[in-house]
This record gives sequence, structure tokens and C-alpha cells, in this order.
Amino acid sequence: MSESSRVFLGMPTFASSHIGFKYFRTATVTSAPSSRVFGMASEASSSAHGDGVSASSAIDFLTLCHRLKTTKRAGWVKREVKNPESVADHMFRMGLMALIAVDMPGVDRNKCVKMAIVHDIAEAIVGDITPSDGIPKLEKSRREREALDYMCNLLGGGSRAKEIAELWTEYEENSSLEAKVVKDFDKVEMILQALEYENEQGKDLDEFFTSTVGKFQTEVGKAWASEIASRRKEH
Repeated sequence: MSESSRVFLGMPTFASSHIGFKYFRTATVTSAPSSRVFGMASEASSSAHGDGVSASSAIDFLTLCHRLKTTKRAGWVKREVKNPESVADHMFRMGLMALIAVDMPGVDRNKCVKMAIVHDIAEAIVGDITPSDGIPKLEKSRREREALDYMCNLLGGGSRAKEIAELWTEYEENSSLEAKVVKDFDKVEMILQALEYENEQGKDLDEFFTSTVGKFQTEVGKAWASEIASRRKEH
């Protein structure tokens, strides 16, 4: 290999109705005697040992998740908010919400924290798809499911990947008390962020508040949303 070599990451792309794989240059390595090419998901799957996650699979997965830190939340971008939050920013504060929320009968708080930090994980590949994009809900779900499957295979397909897939599916299907709590936190985080942007940048983001009216499913969601609405009226 030459002194300057390229590192590539196998990434799925959505060219039509199927995921295709395309290699993107992600870094230039200088003074290194060699470079490694990240394998496709099937190769990563075979690298895990038993039920654990190999170092190779873990770093491949985390490198892909970096895109969550750089992908801006589309709703704010379309409203021309300055320095809008990333998908990772959004999920992080949702995780904090789950961590500090009052104990609720029948709700596993630790599961809520985990669900909060994986519920938008497929957006590392498909991006933040919003209703204004005109993509049918079923198509959005299909794209995200294929992206999730790819990421779980990249991780090695063991127990950790299975847990992520189960948490994501449970959230998508709103099929548990934890999913209902986290879906409420998703809306609460959005309107809290909207209030902060209104206060900081003088914007009218009322559409984000009206989109959540009557949609909270839990007492904690309703209480926190009411507190945010009350603070908004004070400004």
C-alpha cells in the first residue's frame, strides 16, 4: 500500500425500492503502513464471537452511528432554524427524560432509557424523514426497517443486535407501556426544543406545538407538555 491510503465504509443507499450498497470515502490515512476496508454486513456478522460483539463489529457500528451526530433534524432545517439540533441531540435528551421521570407502575425505566437512545437509530442511514417529504408511512417504515436490519447485521447479529431490534420494533408498534412513555418523550422533547428556539431566535414555531395536541398517552407526558405550554405563554 502507498503511504496515503483510503478507508471505506460499506453503506446502504436507497436508490429505489431496495437497499443497495455503495462505498463512500470516509477518511484519508497518512503514514500508516496499511488500511482496512470495512466489510459488508454479512462479513461483520461472522466476526462476532458467540453472543458478544467483536471489536471490529462494534467500531463499524459506532462509526455508522456517527451519522446520527451530524444529521440535523429536518423539521428545524426546513424552518431555517440556526444551528439546529442533530438526531443524536434529540435522542440524548429523551434518554435523560426517561432517566429522571417519576416511577410509573408497570414501566421499566431502564428499558425506556434504552428505547429512547435507539428509537431513531435507522436515521443514520435513511435520514430524518418528515411528513412534508411526501413519503407514505408504510414506505418510511419499510426503509427504516431495512436500515435497522443492516445495522443489526453490522453489529454482529447477536443478543445486543436483537435487543436493539426488539426495542425499535416495540417503539414503532407502540406495543408496550414503555413505548407509550417514550413516544410521549419524543413529542415533549420536540416542543421543548421548539420553545427554546422560539426564545433564542424569535421564531414562531406554533406548528410543532399544534401537531402534538391531544396525542399524549401518559400522565407524565401530559404533565410535562402542560408545563412547557405554560412557560410558552409567559413569553
